[in-house]
Amino acid sequence: MDQQAIQDYLLALVKERHPLLMEMEDYAREQHVPIMDLLGMEHMLQFLRLIQPKKILELGAAIGYSSIRMVQSLSQCEVVTIERNVPRIEKAKEYIAKAGLTHQITLIEGDALLSFEEVQKHGTFDVIFIDAAKGQYKRFFELYEPLLNDNGVIISDNVLFHGEIVQYIENKRRRCLVNKIKDYNEWLSNHPKYDTTIFPIGDGVTVSKKKG
Repeated sequence: MDQQAIQDYLLALVKERHPLLMEMEDYAREQHVPIMDLLGMEHMLQFLRLIQPKKILELGAAIGYSSIRMVQSLSQCEVVTIERNVPRIEKAKEYIAKAGLTHQITLIEGDALLSFEEVQKHGTFDVIFIDAAKGQYKRFFELYEPLLNDNGVIISDNVLFHGEIVQYIENKRRRCLVNKIKDYNEWLSNHPKYDTTIFPIGDGVTVSKKKG
């Protein structure tokens, strides 16, 4: 089975996005800003439409692409998102304003590992979306999991890391990062409080559903 041909076929079926979103996609590609893979995004948005969350916490705003897409797909939803990179914060503010969504998207400026008290002021969340520093996923999960509502869901992106999760990596630093992601996947798969499935879509997406 030709996986690339299948991916190309699926991408061809994705509806054309709003010009602002396509502008953001072009900017991210040109400036090497990591935004969620298009097929992974479409999969996540459909999942969110099914569960209809009212409040989402996103760790890793980048330029605001995921936040905007989530709110546009869930008109009654509010998103609280965190970003520490100053140039990306400024672009996120610009794009969120252009989308007319400043009343539904709250951008917290700072390191997600240091922002718990600020986030806590916004209450609890139906969904937590982790898409920040890959080597810190477990710490993010443990830090913010207490803010998840009963029956809530935690989604983690990039958990297959460009397929490198099943390859031997020569570069020691990159191999260390891949090993941290592998450890996170294994830890999450065996978590006593969550049922987790890894979907091999986009760059790999985990959906962890709170038990009970």
